[in-house]
Amino acid sequence: MVHGVDPPAAGDRETRGDLGRQFGFALAVVSLGAVGFFLPGLFTWRWQGFEPRQAIVPLVQLTMLGMGMTLTLADFRRVTLMPQAVAIGILCQFGIMPLTGFACGQLFGLPPEVATGLVLVGSCPGGVTSNVIAYLARANVALSVTMTACSTLLSPLATPFFMSLLAGRSVPLDAGAMVVAIVWMILLPVAVGLAVNTIARPQAARFAPVLPPVAMASVCVIIAITVALAKDDLSTCGFALFAATVCHNTTGFALGYGIARAARLDTRDARTVAIETGIQNGGMATGLALNVLKSPAAALPAAVFGPWSAFVAAILAASWPRRRP
Repeated sequence: MVHGVDPPAAGDRETRGDLGRQFGFALAVVSLGAVGFFLPGLFTWRWQGFEPRQAIVPLVQLTMLGMGMTLTLADFRRVTLMPQAVAIGILCQFGIMPLTGFACGQLFGLPPEVATGLVLVGSCPGGVTSNVIAYLARANVALSVTMTACSTLLSPLATPFFMSLLAGRSVPLDAGAMVVAIVWMILLPVAVGLAVNTIARPQAARFAPVLPPVAMASVCVIIAITVALAKDDLSTCGFALFAATVCHNTTGFALGYGIARAARLDTRDARTVAIETGIQNGGMATGLALNVLKSPAAALPAAVFGPWSAFVAAILAASWPRRRP
């Protein structure tokens, strides 16, 4: 494609179709979350020692395995080709979001465990949907993939650090257990996926079409289970949590873009940094809240942040291509 020339109509139709699926995903998440709230018994039953909440970690691992199967070693080597952009993006990811999560939790008077969950969301790496949004928004997809990979790789150190710093006084926190959980739930599946894609790329490519639907379905189920488990907490602080989440997410998108531009990154890379900053790995936050913090209330912010950030990101992806970098 020649620089500065609009893509063909077929490409525009494909992009609109992808945006439609993104909005449909946001709607599916909200709908299943509503089912979890009004019919919690569908997601809180127990049969022969098994509960739906036990499926959350395997679902997160499945999603991260899929992410790993889309990565290559070149995605990590790319750091040497664009070090400034990657460094700015990582600093925004782990600088803006944990601090903003803490500030919003205090500003909107959230209960301690729920406020801790907002810090937890902010302390997680970028979400797996950010690469899709970067593509739809005609941002720098290569930079987006590299930032997601690098922030995920740093998460065993960064996430426990910021949780200890900002939330350690609110809830009991075992930083060592959190490191182990992140390695087991996030890094190991990504490493396996990366190995499969490196050793058997043709076979991995066959699974590529099913990975996004599987990831989206996993996110929907995780959010429904979370809402069902913490229905009472959501009933008492739902509006405040929603307002805090909107503030948190909006600040991430805005500051990510603003700081990137202030650092003289071009518009395309600034869009990418904004997307990576504003979209978090909600599945990871949910798994840590339930399995390390042992708190369904701390998992609630991830359940609200996920669909809201998907909705806002889809709007940005729909509007940004009309204003070309």
